[in-house]
Amino acid sequence: MKHLDKQDLIDILHGCAVLGTGGGGELDEGFEYLDRAFAANKPFRLVSLDEAPDEALICTPYMLGAISPMPPEQEAQYRRLPQSGEPPIDTAYRRLSQYLGQPFYGTVCCELGGSNTAISFYVAAMNDGMIIDADPAGRAVPEITHSTYYLNDLPAAPIVAANEFGECFVLEQVVDDQRAETLVRALSMVSRNDIAAIDHALPVSQLRSALIPGTISKALALGKALRLAKEEGSDVAVAIAEHGQGRVVFRGQVSEFDWRTEGGFTLGEVSIDGSGEFQSHDYRIDIKNENLAGWLDGQLHATIPELLCLIDLDKGEPVLNPNHRVGMNVAVVILPAPAAFVTERGLAAFGPSYLGLDRPFTPVLD
Repeated sequence: MKHLDKQDLIDILHGCAVLGTGGGGELDEGFEYLDRAFAANKPFRLVSLDEAPDEALICTPYMLGAISPMPPEQEAQYRRLPQSGEPPIDTAYRRLSQYLGQPFYGTVCCELGGSNTAISFYVAAMNDGMIIDADPAGRAVPEITHSTYYLNDLPAAPIVAANEFGECFVLEQVVDDQRAETLVRALSMVSRNDIAAIDHALPVSQLRSALIPGTISKALALGKALRLAKEEGSDVAVAIAEHGQGRVVFRGQVSEFDWRTEGGFTLGEVSIDGSGEFQSHDYRIDIKNENLAGWLDGQLHATIPELLCLIDLDKGEPVLNPNHRVGMNVAVVILPAPAAFVTERGLAAFGPSYLGLDRPFTPVLD
């Protein structure tokens, strides 16, 4: 077991924000959750899957919805609703524990990202539980089905969801993760595009072979490498690529970007004009919460499940969607896909076909 101090947590969240490929939630929101637990003098304890007892019950807390602000004209419909006064994830956790009639040993992140990782840590810390050093995605992903839970046919239900208005929903008899995605996404869309949910409440024995082990430790090491590169004044993009066994594939300045909220997702694209060795070239990234595809000079260059990470070279930080600005000096870094997603079933769920592309997955990092 490792006790995580504040610097560990800062490094972890920055590493998760890189691995989140633009999604996974805002870092500021993630740090707010961690600060609440620190203020309550709660410990953050990380355990490996090997350390967790087979019979231990763990759950997966997360926030789901669009990552772009809601237009003011749509906000009006929510003004009459009361605020619950507590984080919705606390409401959901308490209700699921009551429903099951037993406490949880700890939590596992639904994905890696600046906010969703922190939320899982927060829930574990506030309830004196353990943080499992694993997750079912190895990155951030748009949908519940983009997980090793889905690839291993593990049941999501019972699912408890709660929103900022104190409304709480218990979902039973959900046939699979595809239906879970539809249901929870619909609840998010009527909850100001933001809902807390907890699912896959299962014993470690059922999750041990399905989860991707060591991903929190990986994020910690990546975040530390990012921090040291900034402190030393070295090239942050190169540090991320080298530490993550990836490659810097483009550099330039953001020339334009566009996004919209549709179906509970943030959809859009960002265009980059090349600089230096990439002068006279351009790169476009397609977004659905996360960065999903990259186009070099109008030709498809990279797709999920490889990680398309956009790095702000002036700030030395990952760019989170949709926080782009024209003239931003950026680098595109490709990191390897989690092994589970380059299987036949993994690619069927989260490969080029998910983007509507009739072509096989061709990794950039071959």
